[in-house]
Amino acid sequence: MSLYTGFCSHLLFPLHERLKGHDSVVVRKRLEESQWWPADRLAAYRVERLREFLVDIGQRVPLYRDLFKHLAFEPTSVDTLEALSALPLLAKQDIRANVERIKADGHGPLTRYNTGGSSGEPLIFYMGKGRKTHDVAAKWRATRWWGVDIGDRELVVWGSPIELGAQDRLRRLRDGLMRSHLLPAFEMSAANLDRFVDTIRRTRPAMLFGYPSSLSLIAHHARQSGLDMSELGIRVAFVTSERLYDEQRAVISEVFACPVANGYGARDAGFIAHECPAGSLHISAEDIIVETVRADGASTARGESGEIIVTHMATGDFPFLRYRTGDVGILSDRPCACGRGLPVLEAVEGRTTDFVVAHDGTVMHGLALIYTVRDLPGVESFKIEQMSIDETAVRVVAGPAFDRAAEERIVSDFKARLGDAVDIRVEKVSAIPCEASGKYRYVVSHIKTPARVLDCRNA
Repeated sequence: MSLYTGFCSHLLFPLHERLKGHDSVVVRKRLEESQWWPADRLAAYRVERLREFLVDIGQRVPLYRDLFKHLAFEPTSVDTLEALSALPLLAKQDIRANVERIKADGHGPLTRYNTGGSSGEPLIFYMGKGRKTHDVAAKWRATRWWGVDIGDRELVVWGSPIELGAQDRLRRLRDGLMRSHLLPAFEMSAANLDRFVDTIRRTRPAMLFGYPSSLSLIAHHARQSGLDMSELGIRVAFVTSERLYDEQRAVISEVFACPVANGYGARDAGFIAHECPAGSLHISAEDIIVETVRADGASTARGESGEIIVTHMATGDFPFLRYRTGDVGILSDRPCACGRGLPVLEAVEGRTTDFVVAHDGTVMHGLALIYTVRDLPGVESFKIEQMSIDETAVRVVAGPAFDRAAEERIVSDFKARLGDAVDIRVEKVSAIPCEASGKYRYVVSHIKTPARVLDCRNA
């Protein structure tokens, strides 16, 4: 660790957090201890934490006070994590309908946030200081797993309007002191890619952070430009907020000569899980309980895909209890070779809208369609949008090698998977914009699957 990194990590950033009323340093140190606890000690701690959380919101939060009474649910009797299954799931529409009733009585300062709406459902919600503290601490802990720390040079490729719209003088001063440089993921033109590559070469960051699609695009551009990025001293590339595909991991790792650390989280659900150097995606279990459920709301078995449901136990002022993330994943019961006792997400397979539905009702991951388009000559970029059970559009930015045979291949392969009766429409376009959040999604399906949701407005 350099002297300047030590100054930032041990003095400047802790002072910054203290001035904001956050206990991030204390919480991070506690998390760095608890990650090594044996499984039984961690499990007992999580049950105790859950019970305290449920008792708190059952007393202070109008929505849950009424719900617990309606269900005759007694939080003080909770003695297992599985007790959560007695409570309904919380969907975005439930938060929209009850936003004021989710705020706790006597809550502290709350900050208004909104999601980017990449699923078509933007959400307004609130965070208290406790939630922010724990998310910062969990991310900080995971960053340090990779031998980097706050104050090491960082280059961030991001697209959130919140971050990009907050670059006032104070924020720029803070980022400058912490040696963090932000590049906008919205602007991935050839000219800007040249500038991004040049910025990376000039700043020689210790770590990269961004969307997998953005960092892999920059890596491809550097490779095609014949520029060597392997001697810059980049120690790790952190990626999050999109599904990480194998080919993206490979090109980022090869071009920048560093490991890729996958992270899973969301602005609404929190900092959920992060990959360790041994390759496991560890859940931030001291604060977060992750369940996976089938479309009917029933719990899945370990190793079985299901929608990821999150309970964030540091959200007492505006609770997220059994929150439906809209993502699909698999929980593992295998310990990690790194020795940490934190539970593992075996896989995050994407959003529920990343899955497509065949005409006969069969559900399959969008990869079943992605591979056909991605591997065709002349395809520079693409997006697959399932409009309905009867219609799917494929938008392609096509180079000279993309011909009539390629179009016919898309139609025939898609019909083979989705059904011969489905109308497959191939559209050549000049560009494919990213989502409003700055993310890029290869597949979007507008077909909804049923799920159990919270409905206690008449409780």
